[in-house]
Amino acid sequence: MSHPNPTPADLELRADCSSCAGLCCVALPFAASADFAVDKAAGTPCTNLLADFRCGIHAHLRERGFSGCTVFDCFGAGQKVTQVTFTDRDWRQHPDSSGQMFTAFAVMRQLHELLWYLADALTRPAASAVHDEVRRAVQEVDALTRSDAETITGVDVAAVRQDVNTLLVRTSELVRAEVGGRTKNHRSADLIGASKRGANLRGANLRGALLIAADLRGADLRSADVIGADFRDTDLRGADLTDALFLTQAQVNAAKGDATTKIPARLDRPGHW
Repeated sequence: MSHPNPTPADLELRADCSSCAGLCCVALPFAASADFAVDKAAGTPCTNLLADFRCGIHAHLRERGFSGCTVFDCFGAGQKVTQVTFTDRDWRQHPDSSGQMFTAFAVMRQLHELLWYLADALTRPAASAVHDEVRRAVQEVDALTRSDAETITGVDVAAVRQDVNTLLVRTSELVRAEVGGRTKNHRSADLIGASKRGANLRGANLRGALLIAADLRGADLRSADVIGADFRDTDLRGADLTDALFLTQAQVNAAKGDATTKIPARLDRPGHW
């Protein structure tokens, strides 16, 4: 944490499944749907989970009806809980601690997500006026993630999120103001299936927008605030999200794109694109 502007890499916010005890494959529930082939209750291991905590069908998840797994991203919370919070203990060897592990994982994921957004804010020169406050927030949230299990499971995530969101909103306003002109406000808008092909959405406010199956082919989403936007099956072929604000790997994974889709360098291009 000595870096003045810590990045997702510095904060270990990229999932490393090889260093995790398969927490997302056990702790989380899912229901038979277009995203999952079967029902699974929370706390029950997925039938595809192997003895070494790896997925037995990882290379064929989409073909086998588990596309929801390819979209999920824990922001590195899995390995933090496994290696730091519970110091290499796992739920199989210590079933008496499994409930606390799963609760800690759920809290940790939310805290790591907030750290992802804060790290993004620190890359924005236009938001330099709030960078000192953002750095302090990073230190406070990061310290929480390194606490003991009892502290982590007792965190009031809603309160932490509210404090962080104040900084993220201010960051968004400062960055989008640099675009100039009147930018689009689609905050929390229902744009399911909407036709926005080639739209100028540069600097737009798309916070929490429902973009499920929307046509955004060739759209300009540079400097758009997309925090919490639902990109499931959104057509992003040819779209430009080069510096979209607060874009996550999960959002990109949920969308449809191709070789011409531009995404931030910190994100991976999904294999199904």
